[in-house]
Amino acid sequence: MVTTPDAVSRDGFLGNQLLIDQPRAGAHRAGLDAVLLAAALPDGTAGHVVDLGAGVGVAGLAAAHRLAETRVTLVEIDADLARLAEGNAALNATTAGRVRVVVADLLAPAAERRTAGLADDMADHVVMNPPFHPADRGRSSPAPARARAHALAADAIDGWVRAAAAILKPSGTLTVIFRADELPRLFSAIGSRFGSLALLPIHAHAGEPAHRLILRGRPQGRAPLRILPGLVLHAPGGGFRPDVEAVLRGGALPAAWW
Repeated sequence: MVTTPDAVSRDGFLGNQLLIDQPRAGAHRAGLDAVLLAAALPDGTAGHVVDLGAGVGVAGLAAAHRLAETRVTLVEIDADLARLAEGNAALNATTAGRVRVVVADLLAPAAERRTAGLADDMADHVVMNPPFHPADRGRSSPAPARARAHALAADAIDGWVRAAAAILKPSGTLTVIFRADELPRLFSAIGSRFGSLALLPIHAHAGEPAHRLILRGRPQGRAPLRILPGLVLHAPGGGFRPDVEAVLRGGALPAAWW
């Protein structure tokens, strides 16, 4: 629980264009995955973006910062993180006034989600960064907040995808960042709910297996699955590749990757 100012750090994202208050330690510190998720929304994206499992809001706020024709809803189950997300939205001039925060459990019954403020067909775009670690493949933290942020119950990803499908407009898009080695569970959850899928593998270094992936789909998509050339993060000599560095400073993933 975030209770004192010294438990929170103020960190810069997108080349310090976006300032984020977040817990100094623990399960909730945002980083590269959130930035890549936001960057997967193409330039020119407009309308209502909903960030599911937003934490302190980095992905949704990074999207709002770059995409001036969007409004953003940050959805987070943890009330302490939601308060930080609300403060972060107000902290940055480029996002203030275009972002709201909803405290909600995505796995709750549909009526409960709607009461919390997640209406059906409300979103033009959903982005989400679910917990990465399967609860049935390791030991969870005894701390409930840490366990909830890190561990995903075996069938929980189905609930996340179901919630996304409910709140998306039929013409909308879903964009997910997930562990590459858990792709079968993600595909199982996607099922027939989404089509026109595009899968972007993410590799830390050239020649290594992908460790992350970004998947995009549409509720009424009918195009076949496309597996795209992988995104390699690091240059041979160390550091990020120049094209990746441009993304980390606020750019979109280049169209060539999609």
